Amino acid sequence: MHPRLLKRPLLACLLALLLLGSAAPAWAAFSLPPLPYAAEALEPVIDGTTMTIHHDRHHGAYVSNLNAQIKANPALAGLSLEALQSRIAAFPEAVRNNGGGHWNHSQFWAVMAPEGEGGAPSAELMAAISAGFGSLEEMQAQFNQAAAARFGSGWAWLIRRPGGELAITSTANQDNPLMDLPGIERGTPLLGLDVWEHAYYLQYQNRRPDYIKAWWSLVNWNEVNRRYGEAAAPTAA
Repeated sequence: MHPRLLKRPLLACLLALLLLGSAAPAWAAFSLPPLPYAAEALEPVIDGTTMTIHHDRHHGAYVSNLNAQIKANPALAGLSLEALQSRIAAFPEAVRNNGGGHWNHSQFWAVMAPEGEGGAPSAELMAAISAGFGSLEEMQAQFNQAAAARFGSGWAWLIRRPGGELAITSTANQDNPLMDLPGIERGTPLLGLDVWEHAYYLQYQNRRPDYIKAWWSLVNWNEVNRRYGEAAAPTAA
């Protein structure tokens, strides 16, 4: 075949690839992180069906809806997900709900691990827990109370306050302690538990306290230790 004839299909292919690339939405800045374990890996505490629906559909919808907001709010495209949380008051409610949902769930998958694989609180974290609550058991009791008492949908959190001490707090819907919103206790989230019904209802129905109690066996203390160390590290001048 003549060399010129060979070039034509090649050029057509290159043009098609360029067109496909330009058709992709450049504003789709946020993406759904994969689960760090198999959907069934947290059984029997959280069943695989719940995990699949929760991650693929619920979290996936938050990411998709947040990306759709970038068209109307171009400033979103220049922000990291974490930076967005601290500026959330400047954006519409749809950004607050979906941006919060994306951040909250991303941390939720990370702070869980299959039973027996999550390690234990570090010496530094245990010292902070003892100073703030007296014991690990007392911290867990206060956390459980905050999670059970959250009316409707929301989250319970273990946070590091700006002054360095630990605290238990909770937020409604998809809010979190990083957000610059009135009524929210600000701090760095170390551990967050989802108490929306979709997180547990297939398995626990209305028995939220049973879900909360069982969930502690899944806590990825290795990740919580990392978050605490990062939050406690001195910032560069």
